[in-house]
Amino acid sequence: MRNGMEFGYPFVEAIKSILPICDTFVVAVGDCNDGTREAIVNIRSPKIRIIDTVWDMNLREGGKILAQQTNLALDELKTDWCFYIQGDEVIHEADLPKVKQSILQYDADPAVEGLLFPWLHFWGSYHYIRTTRKAYRQEVRVFRNIPGVRSYRDAQGFRVYSSAKAYEAGEKGRKLHVKKTPATVYHYGYARPPKVMKKKDSFFHRMWHDDEWLKKNISEQEHFEFEKIDWLEPYNGPHPALMMPRVKAQDWAFEFRPEQSHMNLRNRLLFRLEKLTGYRLGEYKNYILLPD
Repeated sequence: MRNGMEFGYPFVEAIKSILPICDTFVVAVGDCNDGTREAIVNIRSPKIRIIDTVWDMNLREGGKILAQQTNLALDELKTDWCFYIQGDEVIHEADLPKVKQSILQYDADPAVEGLLFPWLHFWGSYHYIRTTRKAYRQEVRVFRNIPGVRSYRDAQGFRVYSSAKAYEAGEKGRKLHVKKTPATVYHYGYARPPKVMKKKDSFFHRMWHDDEWLKKNISEQEHFEFEKIDWLEPYNGPHPALMMPRVKAQDWAFEFRPEQSHMNLRNRLLFRLEKLTGYRLGEYKNYILLPD
């Protein structure tokens, strides 16, 4: 985590949401001066260990810096299983027993290397979720701490490598073999005030693109344009209790209007096919799902 306060991340809620089932919790805190580190210290848990890091912006393109920071935290852990969580991801308190039960269930089976979580991607507010093919439906967040496991690409998931040299050389590695867990990841990456979202979005585009791309594609507008989206669906379900103060305090208005959908013909047809069949054609899967 770096500049979590400035960019409106619910990182304290993220940490607290899984802290009860963790034996130790390592947080890689990048160089920042916005109170992020102090907020983590103020959680006041003996389980938490902060490692202070400096972000090397030479690794910014392709999100490499995010994987590098993830690996720094991972290297500090000697536990059998790891629960990876980013600063805008929160687990519902009712799901913690499900996660723990899944770990206990598969602990004796070495063929199971990780747990696959379903996702809810909030967009524009706490009352809409993005459900199109541009929002991944599942990802691994719990995995065995086996030799060679490394954060993959921009730290969305993990793979296993034959050696550190193979990883540094950019080899693809081996996907983790996983089982599903019924616990859900609540992803609040695009649920924050428009001004804060714009600031965060402008900065984090630097993690994937060079300066020339930024000049051509980043607008000068002060507010993030939540309306420029392919498709959203209303969300009327529960939120984790830790997130309820933020949900209740929302002070900006956003309403998705289907007629303003930004979706090309190809994606519209694929989206309709998915709605009819439940199958996502060409879905990216950074894992191998084991049969039940």
